[in-house]
Amino acid sequence: MATHNELGELGEELATQFLLREGYTILERNWTFQKAELDIVAQKEEDTIVFVEVKTRNSAFFGDPQSFVTAAKIKLLVKAANEYLISNELPQEARFDIIAVLKNSKEEHLEHFENAFYHF
Repeated sequence: MATHNELGELGEELATQFLLREGYTILERNWTFQKAELDIVAQKEEDTIVFVEVKTRNSAFFGDPQSFVTAAKIKLLVKAANEYLISNELPQEARFDIIAVLKNSKEEHLEHFENAFYHF
């Protein structure tokens, strides 16, 4: 497996553990619809389903991890989240978060951006 895939999986695991510590319930990991993947689907409040995009980098040299969530990626995430809510017959509101992970041999930093973008 390529090193970037391993780093991405590590970032998703760190994000999952963080969310669990913060009181979230993890509903799904790596849920796919067509060409879109929802990294983490979680819930903390009864009326909201949280779709979490995890971005992991080993350096901030080219920019913060969260800055790599593009408009095209947001469009795919919204499409997949909509399908997730419909196929599971969930009436809850959707919220989109980003967890940015910076992880290398010298540092490990995680930042949670709630309501990182809007889906309308």
